Amino acid sequence: MTDATADPTRIDRTRAHPARIYDYILGGHDNYEVDHTAARQVLSVWPQARTAARVNRAFMRRATRWLTAEAGIDQFLDIGTGIPTEPNLHQVAQDANPAARVVYTDNDPLVLRYAEALMTSTPQGRTAYLHADVTAPHTILEAAELRGTLDLDRPVALSCNALFHFIPDRDGPHEIMQTLLKPLAPGSFLALSHGTPDFDPEHIGYVQEIYHRQGIPLTTRAKDAIEPFFAGLEPVTPGLVAPHRWKPDGDPLTDAEATALDAEVSQYAAVARKV
Repeated sequence: MTDATADPTRIDRTRAHPARIYDYILGGHDNYEVDHTAARQVLSVWPQARTAARVNRAFMRRATRWLTAEAGIDQFLDIGTGIPTEPNLHQVAQDANPAARVVYTDNDPLVLRYAEALMTSTPQGRTAYLHADVTAPHTILEAAELRGTLDLDRPVALSCNALFHFIPDRDGPHEIMQTLLKPLAPGSFLALSHGTPDFDPEHIGYVQEIYHRQGIPLTTRAKDAIEPFFAGLEPVTPGLVAPHRWKPDGDPLTDAEATALDAEVSQYAAVARKV
């Protein structure tokens, strides 16, 4: 958690940051040389990282669209927002329901600087940005930005895409998730994607080493270690799968194509409902 006495907009350009590495891999420009170096190292050992990032963003769009249009959710809490990349979550949600409300949360000062781009809401809806750290979940749940935007007595979709693999086991990631879910009303949902070594352990191991050398605690997890994030929730079909297998758009991939993409993406994703 950032020291409350520190300037929350201060950016440390001497250390790579996962949000900025991700932005570089997606082709963005809101990153620095230290991030370029780390991202190029990742791409040198795992060039499929660009595909993985794009597939993860596509899952976010499909999950958000389904939650809004099919499940009737009009409130979203997006944690680990990252640097704005259109379409942002609120744009997808408000395209389906202009009255949708979204609270974004991140602890990267660069995301804070670009927060205005996350608050271009429709007149009927509303968005807010909260600078906070997920490892202190009560600072999110008790924040005025959240309480003034979302009604926790009504269902909320908690969106945590490509976030929890940056929370090491020592910080109790599963306990953090349960803390976040506890105050949400029945009928709320969790949408989560998470990196895994299951499909390509050798190359994902190299990627973890690169992040660790940068002081970033990347912890990819096997499927049986990701499933507890959904403890007590009711999975939405097709359950916990590689993200491109979750309610895909367009013509379905063949089994061979989907299996080949599993190794390129090296993630799991799911949406589940709180009953």
